[in-house]
Amino acid sequence: MKRLAIITDIHGNAPALKAVLTELDKRRDVDHIYCLGDMIGIGPDSNEVLQILFSRNDTSIITGNHDEAVLALAKGQEYPQSHSLVREHHQWILDRMDQSFIPKLDQLPRTIIHEIEGQSILFNHYKLEKSKWNEHISKDPFSSIVEPSVENLETLFKDNREDLICFGHHHPTQYFKGKKTIYLNPGALGCNDKPAAPYAIITLSTNQMEIKLEEALYDNNEFLESYHRLDVPGREFILKVFHGNQIQ
Repeated sequence: MKRLAIITDIHGNAPALKAVLTELDKRRDVDHIYCLGDMIGIGPDSNEVLQILFSRNDTSIITGNHDEAVLALAKGQEYPQSHSLVREHHQWILDRMDQSFIPKLDQLPRTIIHEIEGQSILFNHYKLEKSKWNEHISKDPFSSIVEPSVENLETLFKDNREDLICFGHHHPTQYFKGKKTIYLNPGALGCNDKPAAPYAIITLSTNQMEIKLEEALYDNNEFLESYHRLDVPGREFILKVFHGNQIQ
């Protein structure tokens, strides 16, 4: 039997990440953690989040669109037109990032496929069209977000044959059982309208799979106030859209 934890979309929120990892470490029964991208962007705690993740030896990480957009700026490459409204914000993130993390981010894959206890699992940030598999982030390779439903997800991932597809990108929690595939998005760990960080626990044994949606409660007051203290670009929009105006 194997037990996995799935986290995604930390978005520079270190206290939320630490709350989840504290719960996981206390359990002592989680064999591996999969982080599904967008570690940075939106929240200001880039260095702390990346330090925590890269220091662990039980965590596999893939990149998301925010990670790759910041990388494009760091490497002097073309920046995605679709992200033009947040370019100033991404530059602010990059200007404050420890440069030692750039090559580490650059080496991360976009997808991971593992067979665990006889079951095939795809870990990705969101659907990549086959024709865009290796395209640079400036070409906007990630598919447009679909409204959460089993029908929409089966259409989106119609060419996949995995038993379980884990993804993020779209911040609401999604858990659907299709005809042959289970679709799981534990929800954005770092962006919520309440002081709670969602994640998922998957227990796998031969021909069996159990999924539990969890959330770690934490004090997010200081984190939310840091947007103003640090003059984060776009903070009013971010606090409203991604954190539900929890502070006024």
